[in-house]
Amino acid sequence: MSPKKAKKRAEGANSNVFSMFEQAQIQEFKEAFTIMDQNRDGFIDKSDLRDTFAALGRVNVKQEEIDEMLKEAPGPVNFTVFLTMFGEKLKGADPEETILNAFKVFDPDATGILKKDYVTDMLTTQADRFSPEEMEQMFLAFPPDVAGNLDYKNLVYIITHGEDKDQE
Repeated sequence: MSPKKAKKRAEGANSNVFSMFEQAQIQEFKEAFTIMDQNRDGFIDKSDLRDTFAALGRVNVKQEEIDEMLKEAPGPVNFTVFLTMFGEKLKGADPEETILNAFKVFDPDATGILKKDYVTDMLTTQADRFSPEEMEQMFLAFPPDVAGNLDYKNLVYIITHGEDKDQE
């Protein structure tokens, strides 16, 4: 292969972010993007992020935090940029770390614990909703403690390693 063709191929390998994901994953990212694009203008901006945080129960988000998030993007955040950013974050990411980070969004104090009622509300009312049966199965497999707390760090460990940390 000529150097010119090799360079073209190397550029093309990273340029099509859609080839990094399966069609079902792209559809899920599109749903997430649509949920976050509160004003439906095709871009995620400061007000969209603030509204998304508010919808998730976080109303006191600092402007600096939102600015930092948007600074990670090379420009306005349309769906392709959104997908590219996720691709870069997920490339080489440890699945355990990825799942933990998803839970941490709902745990701003980093306690490692979420209330069962809160988890139930989030999973049955947002995006790809869980059915009551799925919630029952989840809490049978990963029961909360007597106070109704779900130890999501242990849950993620079990999901990614197949056994309870305490049983090692």
